[in-house]
Amino acid sequence: MFYFTALTTLISVLFYGWLGYRVGAARGAYGIAAPAVSGHPMFERLYRVQMNTLENLPIYLAGLWMFALYVSDIGAAGLGLVWLVGRALYARAYVEDPKRRTAGFVISSAATVLLCVGAIGDICMRLALGD
Repeated sequence: MFYFTALTTLISVLFYGWLGYRVGAARGAYGIAAPAVSGHPMFERLYRVQMNTLENLPIYLAGLWMFALYVSDIGAAGLGLVWLVGRALYARAYVEDPKRRTAGFVISSAATVLLCVGAIGDICMRLALGD
């Protein structure tokens, strides 16, 4: 069973939901009716954080689960938590000053790369060994 990866996945999805909640609250606070995606700069920052996270989520989740299946449940969950920390840092920095978002982006991207490369490496090794 993949309990740790499952919990990390749920936390990741809840985190994304929280980002969406923040965008919705900003729509109300700044009077930006859907489907508009521009207006107040703070709304635009919150919206970009949510959309950038959405753009990264499929790659991260695929890597997370492939790593869990082929390498390690606990390892996947650990790297998933690193991704979450990176995304939280990214979100905070982007909202405060978009120029400071790099560290969070690098942390979350590195976790995603490690998950994907680790899974690909293990799958290739298994194929080469006839597993």
